[in-house]
Amino acid sequence: MKSISLKIFICSILAVSFHLMLFASDRTEIPHIDMVRVSSGSFLMGASGTGIHRDESPAHKVTLTYDFMISANEITNAQYEMYDPSHKAYRGKNGFSMNDDEAVIYVSYNDALGFCSWLSARTGRIYRLPTEAEWEYACRAGSMGPYAIGDRALPKSMLKSQIHSEQPKPVSLVVGKGLPNAWGLFDMHGNVEEWCMDYYSAYNDAPAVNPGGPERGETRVVRGGSHNTPVEFLRSSNRSALLPADRNLFTGFRVVEVIQDCNLNYTSVDVCKIRKCRVNNWKPVKDAVFMEPISFVTCEGDRTIDGMYDHNHCPTVTWLPNGDILAAWFSTMDEKGREMTILQSRLKSGTAKWTEPELFYKVADRNMTGSALFFDNETGILYHFNGVEQAGTWRNLALTMRTSKDCGQSWSVPIYANPEHETGNQVITGTVKTKDGRIIQPCDATPTVRGGTILHVSSDCGKTWQRSDEGKEDIVPEYVEGGEGHRIAGIHACVVELEDGRLMALGRDNNIYRNGVPYMPMSLSHDGGNTWKYSASCFPPISSGQRAVMLRLAEGPLLLVSFTDARIDHKNIKGKRFMRRGEEYVGYGMFASLSFDDGKTWTEGKLLTDGVERYLYGGAFTGWFKMDADHAEPKGYLAITQSPDGIIHLLSSALHYRFNLEWLMAE
Repeated sequence: MKSISLKIFICSILAVSFHLMLFASDRTEIPHIDMVRVSSGSFLMGASGTGIHRDESPAHKVTLTYDFMISANEITNAQYEMYDPSHKAYRGKNGFSMNDDEAVIYVSYNDALGFCSWLSARTGRIYRLPTEAEWEYACRAGSMGPYAIGDRALPKSMLKSQIHSEQPKPVSLVVGKGLPNAWGLFDMHGNVEEWCMDYYSAYNDAPAVNPGGPERGETRVVRGGSHNTPVEFLRSSNRSALLPADRNLFTGFRVVEVIQDCNLNYTSVDVCKIRKCRVNNWKPVKDAVFMEPISFVTCEGDRTIDGMYDHNHCPTVTWLPNGDILAAWFSTMDEKGREMTILQSRLKSGTAKWTEPELFYKVADRNMTGSALFFDNETGILYHFNGVEQAGTWRNLALTMRTSKDCGQSWSVPIYANPEHETGNQVITGTVKTKDGRIIQPCDATPTVRGGTILHVSSDCGKTWQRSDEGKEDIVPEYVEGGEGHRIAGIHACVVELEDGRLMALGRDNNIYRNGVPYMPMSLSHDGGNTWKYSASCFPPISSGQRAVMLRLAEGPLLLVSFTDARIDHKNIKGKRFMRRGEEYVGYGMFASLSFDDGKTWTEGKLLTDGVERYLYGGAFTGWFKMDADHAEPKGYLAITQSPDGIIHLLSSALHYRFNLEWLMAE
């Protein structure tokens, strides 16, 4: 721990926000803010959290050696807009926070800092956000139970405005209407989440004095829960986080006035320096290869992996110049859960077994559905795209992006490719870079099983992004043969660029019928993904628990990997006809098909099995299945990459397949 003067910290805030004060320099109003004095003292911070709440542990003693003032209520629209009148444009967005006396929302961490700096300059006092320790100390108000009000359970009168819904329901955010805690502070449980000063990090069990959090980090702490937060996450000890640039309908803030000089202690953090990424000498594999499938979701014995749960699904994969294969996927108890974490594993160069899973990406208490990895061999940049919810579920995700220049050993601070928490940001693996340098990231257009896929497109290496359906919400796609629309037909779509610059995509559901028979929908775009024309492909449709992938191989042809049957219920299994040693047979499960004429025609395909009888665990919705000469994996969310040695690396929900073009073309 090292001590840094609070005055120096405040001066830095004032300097950073000086330009913000200038635009309001002709304003003389000063908001009236009711403040409550909090005396110095010690308390037990955190809880004995496990599983989804493990970040609350270990509980540890914290001592604050100084008195401070904290606002009795969250800052309101009227108070905040004395500083930033332009914020009125956010009033009523999505039906929330219309009135002067409602808690301000749609404010970022830096917005909140700017208000504190402006208020400090106006009053000659020192205002800032509360530290996480100050917030919990003030919230508990001497209590040690889950809640400061009601102790074991929140009073029913306080829960009337709590409406937990995937699609948030507008409620009143008027401050100071509920019950105060013992120290006279309102809305510490619910109403809106509140920014704290600290970077988010794990606790340790050492007693702490005047903690200020780590020196640096990626996300900032938010506390208290909102009007849409499940009650278990409203507890005094519950911890959440957000990217500092996040503006959403759940988050506001309250302020602290510093009345005694104090030194906040910041935890030292090692700076992640970019390390040189050695270049592997990939040796081309010329013989036909199909290797025994292995699991990439493994851990030894009874070891507990941080952030690993029973449900592991939705992988993404890429090759790296150092010879590694890198995979990432989500791990959760419930796909709509706040505990969802992104894990990673590597098949390191020259090894036969994947490394144990480890934490890859997490914003505390936020659903993290959808990941994509993409290594740009031209620039040497590794991209990671991920959805981040403002709460639980995957409905209203924002689209975040990180980059790495050292094979994923260190990562840039996450930024928003799309900061709006809205539909259309559920990431699909299968990032594409076009011949003219555009990066294309497919995302599900809706959170439902039907509704299509859209693209996020960047022409400047990820600095700026545009949605392919921007401003086209009123155009209803017609998913029929010859129909047109602004979305790709089918969710979880796989996209490739054709030789003539057109984009082609195949999707799940929104099936197109021909002579009464459903087929997987194919979408073609002549304008970079802005509009699409639909037709039936030659492939059977897929459905729940399945995601197809498509890739242009280094050798030239297009490769599709999909499934023979959409329903795996032992009632409607039809299989697909394949050829083996000159004879036709019916195969079931995962198959590969090639196109040598840019998608005009496709081979009958090959079942992805070497004919050896095995019982394999496919994870997620697949479970155990039997592989043999006529059966391959029946389900799975697929991800694919081809390393420079020609090996195709295919991931299902839990298994890693390795084969090459020579094997696909062999009898």
